[in-house]
Amino acid sequence: MQKNLPPDHDYDEDDAALFREAIGDVRRIEIQEQTIPRTKPVADSKMFRRDEAEALRDSRSVSATEAYLNSADELSYRRPEIPEKWFKQLKRGQISIQDELDLHHCRAVDAEVFLKQFLNQAREEVHYCVRVIHGKGLRSESAPVLKALVDRVLRHRGDVLAFNSAPPTQGGTGAVLVLLARQ
Repeated sequence: MQKNLPPDHDYDEDDAALFREAIGDVRRIEIQEQTIPRTKPVADSKMFRRDEAEALRDSRSVSATEAYLNSADELSYRRPEIPEKWFKQLKRGQISIQDELDLHHCRAVDAEVFLKQFLNQAREEVHYCVRVIHGKGLRSESAPVLKALVDRVLRHRGDVLAFNSAPPTQGGTGAVLVLLARQ
């Protein structure tokens, strides 16, 4: 019964019997292999994070176009799919304004957050034409900061179909009328 013992050791039968007696009955334990579900790690690309950070930084910096924006400049934007007739109505203030946001005296960082929240809420409340009052930036040291920020944010939003500076009776170049897409 010494078939499993290494050949370099000399065991006698008495030692083997003593060992079996000390251990007692032995039974084989069958181990069932369990597969542990492994989830793929979330992709974490350093280049993606860097590109996103750079895009955010660029979006918050003043571009050359914005640097030349002054208080008298009219803001205007229309997507190609928007009929010219609608855009003219917006420019004339002939579309009913359903909500309004006044950004006077806000810091640029806060104004950007307020504007995005306002536009999201306007769409949720089914308001498709809104007015954003940004002021003319007469107290800004260089270009009108809030006016440039509103222009930039509105141009980059997918739900903004068109916008134009308000007619003089509705705020002129210190406010903008925004036409939002329907959900």
